[in-house]
Amino acid sequence: MKQRARPRLADIAAMAGVSVATASRSLAQPGIVRAETLHKVRAAALQLGGPHALAEPRGRGAGIAAIVPTLDNAIFSRALQAMQATLAEAGQSLLVASSDYRPDTELAALRGLLARGIDGVVLVGAQRPPEAWDLLEEAGIPVVLTWCGDPRFDGVVVDNRAAGRLAARHLIGLGHKRLGVVCGARRHNDRQRERADGVRDALAEAGLDLPDWRVIEQEVTLAGGRTACATLLSLAEPPTAIICGIDHLAVGCLVEAQSRGMVVPDELSVVGIDNLEMAAHLSPALTTVHIPTARIGEAAARAMLARLSGVAACGVLELPIELVVRHSSAPPRG
Repeated sequence: MKQRARPRLADIAAMAGVSVATASRSLAQPGIVRAETLHKVRAAALQLGGPHALAEPRGRGAGIAAIVPTLDNAIFSRALQAMQATLAEAGQSLLVASSDYRPDTELAALRGLLARGIDGVVLVGAQRPPEAWDLLEEAGIPVVLTWCGDPRFDGVVVDNRAAGRLAARHLIGLGHKRLGVVCGARRHNDRQRERADGVRDALAEAGLDLPDWRVIEQEVTLAGGRTACATLLSLAEPPTAIICGIDHLAVGCLVEAQSRGMVVPDELSVVGIDNLEMAAHLSPALTTVHIPTARIGEAAARAMLARLSGVAACGVLELPIELVVRHSSAPPRG
């Protein structure tokens, strides 16, 4: 006789009338749960999946997981720090993995974390292969998306396209007409893609264009920023200003321009997005778009805790962004 598929933890919790976290504890650590609650959860599990649902529960109370593109970036480490502090206050632990901006690596990390019995997962961005969404749907655990959202899931997001528009409108307002863009690979990175699209939007509003050869994709490192800046400056008509999809790339552009003896912003304006702590302390200080990374981490943790406590819907929270004008942008010469 074919054995029934194991039920999702979320379904067991719903039938028992308890939170996902309580259902997880009941199946993984029955000794710490009240007898009445334990009876309801076990009865629901048996009804939905048969005896094997008790022997192999889906959630084992391993904690909350977060998968970020890289740990070698202050943007994500800042968000993770705030996330961990908020979860710790509620007695929850945080497991962290990185994907190196690779969908296959993220998928492998997700499989491994689900096998450990995590109670919920926080992910960066809303773009990933169907296999990843299938895994999450089957697991039935809470999911919180960050930076970019999807209406099917809880999320803490910012308007990345608006960030690109803010940066471009600032430079257009200064009189720049020939802009260059330096960003990370856009194919699997919705944040970088939307920021570059926002720059195009603002240029189109002003009757200007952004040809593909003035959009350079590079690894999100200082060296990547230097390489991209060198490419743009080698053009027959180089841009008078460069917008970077992330501050790390902008710092690389500053270094490359200055290594060539160029004066920023007199000969080249550079604008970033993120507002890393270092941005205010560069010479010149970097004009950038502020993304509230610590608030993203804290709010994502609170959304996860709310979902685990049984809140029916958290929804998508959009946090505000703002242009921070410093000294790396100025009107073009001539």
